[in-house]
Amino acid sequence: MQIFAGRYTAVTNDPFVVFLIGMRINRLTAVRQWLPVARAMPQMLTTLYKHPEKGFLGGHNFVAWRMPLLVSYWRSFDDLETFARNPSDPHLAAWKQFNQAVGADGSVGIWHETYLVEPEKYECVYGNMPRFGLGAVVEHMPVVGGYHTARKRLQTAVATTEVTI
Repeated sequence: MQIFAGRYTAVTNDPFVVFLIGMRINRLTAVRQWLPVARAMPQMLTTLYKHPEKGFLGGHNFVAWRMPLLVSYWRSFDDLETFARNPSDPHLAAWKQFNQAVGADGSVGIWHETYLVEPEKYECVYGNMPRFGLGAVVEHMPVVGGYHTARKRLQTAVATTEVTI
């Protein structure tokens, strides 16, 4: 992976979605419940990377004890929802299988968080890093000019959301 020396940021003028999804293995011995859940994500990601028209921009997998996590970036909420509900995509079948096999038995926890992000209402910086996070899926450029602080990079968003008393 190429390391970009110095400070970089990610730039896009389009809205986007940040979608976090993960599972928690609550009972390690319940392998028949959690293994199918864990195995479902690679198939979904393969489909998404093969079909960029579905709106998936990219993502990163992380694993902490008992908790795999995917941080993903999407072109729109509509794209994310269409993928989740489309019977010809792998998510819906995996979701149905999870509900039949696990349901509310407590052996496996699942969760997700969805963030709708408007242009100029985000900020990021990457120092001496390969392309990563949002910087891996949209324009990646050096931090230049007066944009060396988070406040400066968010100046337009901060100015429109601050309240004076």
